[in-house]
Amino acid sequence: MEFPDTYFKVLRLIVHVADGIGVAVLVAGLILAAFLALRTLSRTGDGAKAYSVLRRTLGGGILAGLEVLVAGDLIRTVAVDPTMNNVIILGVIVMIRTFLSFSLEIEIEGTLPWHRALTQSGVSVIADAVKKSGE
Repeated sequence: MEFPDTYFKVLRLIVHVADGIGVAVLVAGLILAAFLALRTLSRTGDGAKAYSVLRRTLGGGILAGLEVLVAGDLIRTVAVDPTMNNVIILGVIVMIRTFLSFSLEIEIEGTLPWHRALTQSGVSVIADAVKKSGE
């Protein structure tokens, strides 16, 4: 089945928007992490607690951003240009990002993911950090 050029233009636009959102989530995570760490430091005077909030929030922002970027890569490969070369590249990208996500979760939580009672996404890690920064 042959698709019109408009179809591919719209899909490319969607991919660019997804990539932009992923980058925006990363930048917003950085800004939020800095804000929460500074707020925690000013409220408590505890540098260790502020650093912990910074690490958790920044790690959660990176995890959330990576999830959105993977979605953009999937759309690009499956819908826009599904060549074997692109599928292989997507597989490598997903493997690298999965490894990064896994490593970040271990770094943030201090334990293996399957040892936690509840599985958390990047967004829930940010929410937990926000709660802890207000304590």
